[in-house]
Amino acid sequence: MHLVIIGNGITGVTTARYVRKATDWDITIISSETEYFFSRTALMYIYMGHMEYEHTKPYEDHFWEKNDLNLICDHVMDINVEDRELDLREGESVSYDKLVLATGSQPNKFGWPGQDLDGVQGLYSYQDLQLMEENTKNIDRAVIVGGGLIGIEVAEMLHTRDIPVTFLVRESNYWDNALPVDEAKMINEEIRRHHIDLRLETNLEKILPDDNGRVRAVVTQEGTQIDCQFVALTPGVHPNLELVKSGPVETDRGILVNRHFETNIDDIYAAGDCAEFKEVPDGDPSIEQLWYTGRLQGECLARNLCGERKAYDRGIWFNSAKFMTIEWQTYGRVPPQLPDGCETFCWQHPDENLLLRINYKKSDRAVTGFNSFGMRLRHAVCEQWIDEGKTLEYVLEHLGEVNFDPEFCDQHESEIITYYNERYPDRQLELKQKRGLLGLFQFENQMTA
Repeated sequence: MHLVIIGNGITGVTTARYVRKATDWDITIISSETEYFFSRTALMYIYMGHMEYEHTKPYEDHFWEKNDLNLICDHVMDINVEDRELDLREGESVSYDKLVLATGSQPNKFGWPGQDLDGVQGLYSYQDLQLMEENTKNIDRAVIVGGGLIGIEVAEMLHTRDIPVTFLVRESNYWDNALPVDEAKMINEEIRRHHIDLRLETNLEKILPDDNGRVRAVVTQEGTQIDCQFVALTPGVHPNLELVKSGPVETDRGILVNRHFETNIDDIYAAGDCAEFKEVPDGDPSIEQLWYTGRLQGECLARNLCGERKAYDRGIWFNSAKFMTIEWQTYGRVPPQLPDGCETFCWQHPDENLLLRINYKKSDRAVTGFNSFGMRLRHAVCEQWIDEGKTLEYVLEHLGEVNFDPEFCDQHESEIITYYNERYPDRQLELKQKRGLLGLFQFENQMTA
């Protein structure tokens, strides 16, 4: 059996590792991005000088040979489904018995005039990072278009090099299509506190070239011209379908798969950013483009490849990021608009960038989701409380159990309890558990009981 995986990102590599643990198959991973797997989420830290590229590789270079994983650094140009063969750019062909497509994402572009000029780019791949290094040398100003996670990462990257930045966001607040408005406004202020020129409700009209075909300015839909020498297009990503768009593999927005990652072609599978589920549980996205979902999908796909008929179940949603200096964690469902049948409890520190939001059901007050800014929460505790339907009041009285801040950080559990008691004078609560190792041991004892 020869398993070939196209793509050496988190999904492809996780698939290979788990299949290797269970089988002695021949396994080949093909990628034209880099020779070895690296952590894509660490790209920004290379630019910022916090890490070297070598530091972003989760495995030593000898890991692949030791585990009998064959790496090919080349680009797949075509899939010959009839003959089960791949054509590579360098002229070689590779045959397969089972094929996994884990081709990742590509940055979005929306047909703006000038979007392909020199000095205009997205940020997804290692090659994008190298291009950004070249494109931002000796520039006077950069413009970022698109207010998502990649956009604020690029803003922070440029800020560390003292490059003035104008940040164009078409929404009323930063990322308010994903964050409740209180949280989005907090991030607005955080961006501006770093002297970044944040312009909300502002759309890009066009990008202007100089005489050498390089960007010299952008023009907004209001007609404002902003001189710049670099433009980052960061309005999200889409599944990379370049390899399959003209072939027999069925696609829509992504490569269509069932919950076992099977495409419409026998023995061809897809997973990770490039895959789109044909059926999803209510409220779940059909395309998941996060690091941890890529890892979960790779693990589940490996089980299916090895004969265990297991449907993908992501479990309780979670995500985390950092907005300049503010850490964010979310567990469960905390959409921008409160869902029907739910209420929310939100505490925000009056002076510091600290916020805790807990959504819960009106009917039984069972918690449905957490949003935490500037406070670290224990993942396992949040999941367990949501899964067990703990009430808002139980969660607040046991905040010490979920708090994961470093030892000497200020504690705010008592302030949160006081805020609740002022809001609900007929439901007086008291903190029953403080932060610290005792709380951790109590939780672990519950888990093992």
